[in-house]
Amino acid sequence: MSRNSEWPRAILGLGGNVGDPRRTMAHALRTLNMRPDCRIVEVSRLYRTPPWGKTDQDWFFNACAEVETALEPEALLAACLDVERTMKRVRKERWGPRTIDIDLLTFADLSVESATLRLPHPRMTERGFVLKPLSDFAAELNVEGRTVSEWLSLADVTGIELADENTEWWRVPD
Repeated sequence: MSRNSEWPRAILGLGGNVGDPRRTMAHALRTLNMRPDCRIVEVSRLYRTPPWGKTDQDWFFNACAEVETALEPEALLAACLDVERTMKRVRKERWGPRTIDIDLLTFADLSVESATLRLPHPRMTERGFVLKPLSDFAAELNVEGRTVSEWLSLADVTGIELADENTEWWRVPD
């Protein structure tokens, strides 16, 4: 299957705080980009963020990426979960420490509610660690009736730091 700019676009949120999250997220994006049914088209700058939900753990690195894909939403989610598994992601506790987390935030303009997937991601508009990197390339994206920049102006961004201003951070080989 050839890559095609007519494929729908999806947005992914990435994060991690175990091991070398920057390297792990970069490897995950390159892995997805090498698939014949996915192409990374935009990547945010890299941010260092305080833990959310479960606060007694190391700080995270977070980023967002836009991908063109020939996959359906459930299949893209499965591909992301496969990448997580190959990178030794273990799900011990909700919001706990992790090597990598890849969330499917949006898929084109679809609204999906299934047993395994909700789109747009149900908590993305509450999370500064998602909205801040997402605003790097999709500030005017409409999510649930507001733009990403509008949601960001309402979000708690306390402690979020720019870790790398270069949006090509993910292309550096291991």
